[in-house]
Amino acid sequence: MEVILEGMSVTIKVDYSGITGKMFECIPECGMCCLCQPEILPEERSFFEAKYPEAVSKSKGHKYMLSMRKGKGSCVFLDKERRCSIYKNRTTFCRQFPFHFYVGDRISAELDLSCRGVWTKKGRDAAEEAKILAKNSEKRLLATLEEASAVYRDFYSICREAGIMQDVSTLRESVRRNEKKFTDYRYIAEVMNLSMSDSEIHLDDIHLESNTRMSELEIAARDSAIESMSSRDPMNVPVYCDENWNWNVFFANRDAIRQSTIDCEGDIHWKMSIDVDTVRLKNLDDSGRGVLIDYIRVLNSRDSFLGSVFSSVDEYGYEDNVSNAYCGSLCVSIIDLLWRASMLDCFFGTGMGARGIREAIIFYDMDRLDAPTIGAVA
Repeated sequence: MEVILEGMSVTIKVDYSGITGKMFECIPECGMCCLCQPEILPEERSFFEAKYPEAVSKSKGHKYMLSMRKGKGSCVFLDKERRCSIYKNRTTFCRQFPFHFYVGDRISAELDLSCRGVWTKKGRDAAEEAKILAKNSEKRLLATLEEASAVYRDFYSICREAGIMQDVSTLRESVRRNEKKFTDYRYIAEVMNLSMSDSEIHLDDIHLESNTRMSELEIAARDSAIESMSSRDPMNVPVYCDENWNWNVFFANRDAIRQSTIDCEGDIHWKMSIDVDTVRLKNLDDSGRGVLIDYIRVLNSRDSFLGSVFSSVDEYGYEDNVSNAYCGSLCVSIIDLLWRASMLDCFFGTGMGARGIREAIIFYDMDRLDAPTIGAVA
């Protein structure tokens, strides 16, 4: 991809390896993307302010966004049949869904697995579509890359000075060699325990103990999941588009989890509640284990996941070895996902097989992609 800026030709390389061979389609009944409040880019603002001024809102970060129905429902341009009424004039970020262009020390294309259209194995070629989207946003991608690369250089420099840096490719290869072990609760517990020590973790040298520390895992998994569902604002809790195309939101506290649905008008309808204590980490069956391994491979290859690990290292003052932070973050993601799978089974009877883990990924992945990073999504 070649960009012309001020008379100079600049070549930008985008890594499409994570989505090569993937397909995607837009499923009319879904509308999940229309629950994600999109930013209006500066070059798009004049059009929306002139033609649809009532549809423009301003975020706390002083960014211009499309308005949502009643401040908590779908985009104001989504009609009752879940079709976009301004489809030809939709924003850049609407056009990009379910693609993410993560910008760190390079640009990589990723797919949002909360979109049901990436699971049908039908439709358009994901890599080819991403190339078109990248071409249309090349100047913005370049500008973001220049900023993010500087942040990454500073991060690497601080890590080397602190003596905590690890070679990323070696780290990822270590996870690849042991990826199947990450479906074993005993292994997850041991890795999480070791990741909190001062010594650098070595996945190949881990020997499982008889004590699985399940109680500790239960607490860690529950706390991580409930924290994401603790807000009273529907815009700040996870959304799950179920197999019948209902938009589910879950509100949780230490005692109960409440399931509600949001309709196209932005109204919330309570469905049912369960006690938090009824949700326990359940065992995977073989088909569920296979889907989980595939998802672990996705996380391990994503630059955005790496960027979120780097963000946590920065947040905690560069005290943790990058290897420990990476393995610990991977374990937290896995048990959060498995706890959500167990929770969905309580509400929908989805089980812990291929279906149950797929549904949990659909519920979880958008949150995973929205985690803080030291890079940017452009």
